[in-house]
This record gives sequence, structure tokens and C-alpha cells, in this order.
Amino acid sequence: MKGMSKWLWLVGLVTILSGLLFGYDQGVISGALPFITKSFDLTTFLQEVVTSWVTLGALVGALLAGAMADRFGRRTTLITAGMLFFVGALVQSLAPDTAILVVGRFVIGGGVGIASVAAPLYAAEMAPAKMRGRFVSSYQLAITIGILVAQIVDRALSDSANWRLMLGLAVIPGVLLALVMIPMPDTPRWLLKMGQRPKARVAAVKVQGVDGVDSRLDDIAAELAMEEKDKGSWSDVLSPKIRPMLKVGLGLAIFQQVTGINAVIYYSDSIFKAAGFSSVQQQTDATILAIGCVNVLATFVAIAFIDRFGRRPLLLAGLTGMIVSLAGLTLAFIFLEDQGKTTGTSFLGLATLVLLVIYIASFAFSLGPVVWTMISEIFPTRVRGRAIAVATAANWGAAFVVSASFLSIVNIVGTSGAFALFTIMSILAFVWISKKVPETKGKPLEEIEKLFTSDSPH
Repeated sequence: MKGMSKWLWLVGLVTILSGLLFGYDQGVISGALPFITKSFDLTTFLQEVVTSWVTLGALVGALLAGAMADRFGRRTTLITAGMLFFVGALVQSLAPDTAILVVGRFVIGGGVGIASVAAPLYAAEMAPAKMRGRFVSSYQLAITIGILVAQIVDRALSDSANWRLMLGLAVIPGVLLALVMIPMPDTPRWLLKMGQRPKARVAAVKVQGVDGVDSRLDDIAAELAMEEKDKGSWSDVLSPKIRPMLKVGLGLAIFQQVTGINAVIYYSDSIFKAAGFSSVQQQTDATILAIGCVNVLATFVAIAFIDRFGRRPLLLAGLTGMIVSLAGLTLAFIFLEDQGKTTGTSFLGLATLVLLVIYIASFAFSLGPVVWTMISEIFPTRVRGRAIAVATAANWGAAFVVSASFLSIVNIVGTSGAFALFTIMSILAFVWISKKVPETKGKPLEEIEKLFTSDSPH
């Protein structure tokens, strides 16, 4: 990072703020939900609505973000995301009833969805090629840090039961993102696409310096001309040649969610309550340790090893850990449910804590970051934008289904039954990835395309 310009540091800050914004919203609801439930006397169904509508908003935001970024620019799109996050956080923190709270959750989800597409795009187009991986990886890391920060806030405010402040503090990353983006230039790539070469040159000089600026802009212009000539349509995304890649992209995006990660993050306090952690403070402490801290540390592992060991080994190793821990959680909750309502933290309660640590760590160095790395690699340039949009929408759609149904599933088949379902999904993911997902580490685009016409996933 030595020798980076002020503007490049600000690009990094934008990336981190966008990730923090995403992560804070993911992490905060777990600690706030018990108090919201008491304030508004929420049924199980309404708890699921309050929790899941942020993912529905994110689905809509992600679908709109690509078109917004192309039409209005990456900068304006990110300012919009920050303002939506600010408005949504304000509405949900001041909500007089459940309906207004849900509206706030949906709006904040829209900001999250837009930022989830626009921030990595902005970072990838602004950063020098040799630093691009670190910038995009820092977005994934910032998400996990945002989750941890939210859980610490939940713990600090749990004694006062101040769920409004828990949710309201989300205005801070939203406002900061919008303010930081105001003086920032748009990306040289987008400005060239809009025919604004002088502005593109100013932006390129600010971020990467004057040396070689004109040749860099010429290279980008040549790439844009090639893309325009070989521009893919929506029908191309579904063409026989692209279909095998699309199946892999959709499969990875959906399996990332149906193996249970957002259910565990959103409802962690409820899970620990079922495991015998009787007070809200105990539940939040367990959440901070098992999810917040472990998530951050394991993401560092992924960043360190994804280019050394490859994508498939990390995915399969992570899924092995997830299968073992989820099977253990299923058995632990079978025994806990047989014992009836527990008081205090039993041996089985502590066992669930350890097993959740293993589950979160296994996910955070595998399905968490690796899925998005692979989705960004497997599609040809001409259809990449549209194909990634489809995969992102599928991911948010799966997240909505899981978060909107988890408590109802628990009511029907128990917590043990819910974890048994996630175990089965993880086994299916392991088998499918081992058979269908090729290794893309260090391979050029042309070679990656050939992998999908081969029978071997290796």
C-alpha cells in the first residue's frame, strides 16, 4: 500500500464503508430482535418479516444497481446507496409500529443491495491491476468487521434494551459513504464510455498518477470498443455455450445461502437461547465470540490462501467442516429438546457454541468469499455483467427464503430439524461442487471457458 495517492486511499475507504454498511445491517438485527419482539408483541411470522425484508430490499437494489451504475455512473449510484441506508436506518429507528419498521428495513436493504454491486465495481475499475485483488478482498473483510461491530453495539446497549439506537446507529456508515463519495471522481472507464475523455484523464491522474495515463486510457478505450462490438444480450446468457457456466454460478450463489449462514447470523441470539444461554447478555456474548470474531479471523485465512491453494480445495475443506459441525448441532439440539427447557448454560449449550464456531469458521474461509471470487471469474466478458446480476439476484432470493422461513421451520420441526436440513444442503453442495465446479485459480479466461466443455472439474 506504500506510495498510494490520497485518492486511492479514499477509494479504499469507500470500499470499506460499503462493506461495513452491509455487515452492520446483517449483524445488528440478531441482538435487536428480542427487544423489538417485546415492544411490538411480534408473532413468529412478523419476526421473520422484520428480519427478512432487508434481503428482499437488497434483491431489488441489486437488480437495479447494474443499470443505475451504467446510466448514472458508479459515483452517483454509491451516493444513492448511502442515502438509502441513511433514510432506512432513520425510519426503522423511529418506527411507531411494525409496518413502518418493515418499510425502513426494506429501504435499508435497497441501499445494501445497490452497494453490494456498485462498491466492488467501483473498486475494481479505480484500483491499479496489481492492487485490485486486495481492494475487492477488503470489501469482503469489511462485511465481517461490520457484523462484529454491530454485535458489539448490541451487547453495549442490551442492558438498556435500546433497539432503536442499535438500528439508528446505522445512519453513520450511510452518511459517511455519501459524504466521502461527493468529492470523488467517477471511474475513468465509465467516463470514457460516456465520451468524457478529459474528465476520465483527470480521474485517472488523481487515482493512479500521471505516468502512462494516456496509454492506460487508450487501453481502456480499446477494451470498451471490443466489448461494444461483442456485446452480449440476455439471450446470450441463456445460450448453450454459457448455460454450463450459468448453472455453476447459480449453484454456488444458492448453496451459499441454503446451507444456513444468514439464518445463523440473523437469529443467533434465538439459537443460543434454545441452547440454554438464558440472558440476552449471555446470548449476545456468545454471538460476538462464535460469529463476529471468528468470521473476521477466518476471512483473513481465505484472503491469504485463495490464490495459493485454489478455489476447489477451500470450498471442499470448508464444506467438510460445515457438514461435521451442522451434524453435531443437529444431535446437540435433539438432546436439548429431549431435556426440555434448559436453565443456565449446560455442557450441551457450550458444545453448541464450539460447533457454531467451527461452522462459521468453515463458511468464512470457503463459501463466503470464494463463491464471489469464482462468480466473477467464470463468465466471458461479453455476458459477465448480466450473468453476475442473475447470480446476485439468486443469492439474495435464496437469502430471503431462508431468513423468511427459519423460525417457522423451527416451530414445525425444532431447531434440530432446521440444522438437519442445513446439513443435508451442505452434503448436496459438497457432492455437486466436487462433480461440477472446475478449478479456476491462475487460469486465463479462454482456458476457463474450455473447462466448461470438459467432463473433468479439476
